[in-house]
Amino acid sequence: MSVLVNFKICDNAKECGGIEVCPTGALSWDEEKETIKIDNDKCISCGACERMCPIGAIKVAHSEEEYNKIKEDIDNDPRTVKDLFVDRYGAAPLSEFFMCSEDEIESKLTDGIVLVELYKDESIECLLKSIPIKEITSNMPSDTLFYKAEVSENNYGLSEFPSLLIFKNKELKGIVNGYYTVDKKEELINKINETLE
Repeated sequence: MSVLVNFKICDNAKECGGIEVCPTGALSWDEEKETIKIDNDKCISCGACERMCPIGAIKVAHSEEEYNKIKEDIDNDPRTVKDLFVDRYGAAPLSEFFMCSEDEIESKLTDGIVLVELYKDESIECLLKSIPIKEITSNMPSDTLFYKAEVSENNYGLSEFPSLLIFKNKELKGIVNGYYTVDKKEELINKINETLE
């Protein structure tokens, strides 16, 4: 019948798993508009996209009544895109503010705490599942810096991406490997704090 996407909670990324698994192209990426495109004439209601979405933003309606209910739920969802689009650990970078290249890391280090997230395109996760940077650094000194760098050389010998390099006073104190979802925020923060002790 029809596919609906709640863009209030969807990061609208080209890497959408729903696009990847759609057998008919009902979900695709519009290069010109830089958005997920829905063509319900192609939808066969298989539900593959809905199962692939880790945050429940994609819904498949099998009847007009179900379509109307899902649309009403989306319309009444109090969340806003503004709440979603903040830079997060493990998610696609949103602003240039946090970006640096691998070659620039050394020049970004200060006499304080500097966190550098190293990522690869294939390690990018949905925004809604990922921890906002401001929540990771909220209990750290106010001069704590956070950067994101896409890995090409892997100069740090990392086995997982994303990985978080933890520097203090220009010295690498430790590395936290892997992705942490929002429900694992305290675990990530504890690992960072243990490294800094």
